[in-house]
Amino acid sequence: MKKTFFTIVMNVLAVAVMAGGIVTNTNQSAAFIRMVAQDASVGVDATYFNPAGLTQLKNGFHLSLSNQYITQTRNIKTTYPGLNQTEFEGGVVAPLFPSVYAVYKKDKLAVSLGFNPIGGGGSAVFEDGLPSFEMQVAGLPPSLNAAGIPTSKYSYETNFEGSSVYYGIQAGVSYELNEMISVSLGLRYVMINNTYTGYLRNININPQFPVLGFTGTMVKAPTFFTSMAGLFGGLAGVAGSLQPLVDGGGAGLTLEQAQGAGYLTADQVASIAGGFALINPAIDPKTLNIGQIQGAYTLATPTFLAQQQAMSANAAATSDKEVDASQSGSGIVPIIGVNLKFDRLNVGIKYEHKAAIKVKNSTKIDDVGLYPDGAEVPSDIPSLFSIGAAFDATDKLKVSAGYHMYFDKSAEYGKRLNNEYVQNDKVMDNNLWEAAFGLEYSLNDKWLVSVGYLRTTTGVMDIYQTDLSHSLSTNSFGGGLRFKLNENLAFNLGVLNTMYIENERKFEANPPVPAYTETYNRKNFTAAIGLDLSF
Repeated sequence: MKKTFFTIVMNVLAVAVMAGGIVTNTNQSAAFIRMVAQDASVGVDATYFNPAGLTQLKNGFHLSLSNQYITQTRNIKTTYPGLNQTEFEGGVVAPLFPSVYAVYKKDKLAVSLGFNPIGGGGSAVFEDGLPSFEMQVAGLPPSLNAAGIPTSKYSYETNFEGSSVYYGIQAGVSYELNEMISVSLGLRYVMINNTYTGYLRNININPQFPVLGFTGTMVKAPTFFTSMAGLFGGLAGVAGSLQPLVDGGGAGLTLEQAQGAGYLTADQVASIAGGFALINPAIDPKTLNIGQIQGAYTLATPTFLAQQQAMSANAAATSDKEVDASQSGSGIVPIIGVNLKFDRLNVGIKYEHKAAIKVKNSTKIDDVGLYPDGAEVPSDIPSLFSIGAAFDATDKLKVSAGYHMYFDKSAEYGKRLNNEYVQNDKVMDNNLWEAAFGLEYSLNDKWLVSVGYLRTTTGVMDIYQTDLSHSLSTNSFGGGLRFKLNENLAFNLGVLNTMYIENERKFEANPPVPAYTETYNRKNFTAAIGLDLSF
C-alpha cells in the first residue's frame, strides 16, 4: 500500500456563470440577455459593450440598472470502476448579478462609469462531492485486498462549495472626432474574490482481519489503520524481545519448550506465531527454534517498520479533512474603442488589454495543504477583442452581429502541470471565440421585441479538462422585449437559455489507477430585468 493514498483536489473552481470567455463574463446587461449581439450598441450599456458609441446618446445624464438571476447545473459522469456512484451533480446559483452604468453626454464628449461582475459571479455547490474526491476513497478496498486484507465496501461524507466573483469598476471617456468616427479610452479596476469551503469525513471500510478483531463490519478507516500500525510496530520489536532469551542460551528451544520453561507466556507465543504468518505463511513456526525465529523476524523488521509507517500515514490521511480558504487580488484593464457611424449601419470595435493578476491565499483551515496562507496563484484576465455591427434593415427591423476573441493562450489561469503553474498555451490549442446574431423589431413607439443567438467555441486541450475546472462550447438562445414608457424611461426584460456541448476526457491507465473516462455537461438559464433612465 502507498504511504498516503488521499490527495483531495479542491483546486481553483472558476465559476464563470454565463456568456463570455473561460473566466470573463459578457452578459453585462438585461438588453444583452434579450438580444446577445450588443457589440455595436449605442445605448447606455455601450459603457461596457461599445464605449466609443456613447457619443450618439443625446445630451444629458443617462443611467442603466440591470439584474440577472442565473442558475446552472453541472453534470459529471465517470466510468472509474468501483465507485458507489458514477454521476455527480453540482448547482450554481447567482440570484444577484447586477450591472450599473452611468453616462454624462455633452456635445461631442461622453464620460461614463460602470460596475459589473466582469468574471465569475456564482457559487457552486457539490453536496455529494466529485469523482476526484470519491476515487481516493474508492481506492481503499482494492489496496487492502492487494495487501491480503479482504475489503469490499467504503462510505464517506463530503461537501464542497466554491464561489468566485470578479467585480469590475470602469471609467471612460468617449469623444466624437467627426460625424462618422468616435473613439474612447477607459480603465477597469478588477477585484477578485474566491472562496472555498468543504470537508471529507467519516471514511468507513469493512476489512476482514480477525487477528485484530476486524470481521468485515464497517469501521472508521483511521481506527483500522491505527490498529494495523500498532500491530506492525509490535512485530518490529519481536526480534529485540527475543534477544535476552538467546543470550541466556535458549536459542535452541522451540516456542513450546520456551513456554514450558517459563521464558515466554502463552500470549507471547501466540503473538510470535501469528506474526510469523506475515513473514512466511508456508512455515509453521512451531517447527523452528528461537534462534531461527529471531533470525526471520530480524530480516522482516525493516518491512514491518515500513508497514507501520505506511499504516500511520493512512490513518492520518483518512482522518476528517476540512478546507476554509479565500483568495483575493486585483488588476487594471486598459480599454480602447472605436465607433464608425454610417447612414444605416453602426460598427463598434473594442480592445481590452490583459490584466496580469495573482490572487493571494487567506487560509483559516487547510487540512490538505493546498492553500498555504499567503501563497499566490496566477489568475489573469485575458485580452479581449470585439467587433460588432448593427444594420437598420427597415424603419422597424434592426439586424445585429458581433464577434469576440479571448486571448486565453497568452494568459495564466492557475493551471498546473507536474505541480507547477503553466501558461495557458500548455493546456489550450486555440483561443476561445464567440459569434453573436440578433434581431430587434419595433412593434410601435413603445414596444420592441428581440431574439438572439450566441455561439461559443472553446479551445482547450483534453489535459485542461477536470471535474472541477472544464470549458465547454455552447449554443445560447435568448429573447425578450423593451417597453419604452416615454423618452426618458425604458424597461428591458429577457431570458437566455444556454445549451452546453458535452465533452469527455479519456484518462490513461496509471497503475494502480485504471483507465477511465469522464464526461462533462452543464445547463444554464438566465432571466433579466433592466431599467434605463435619461435626465
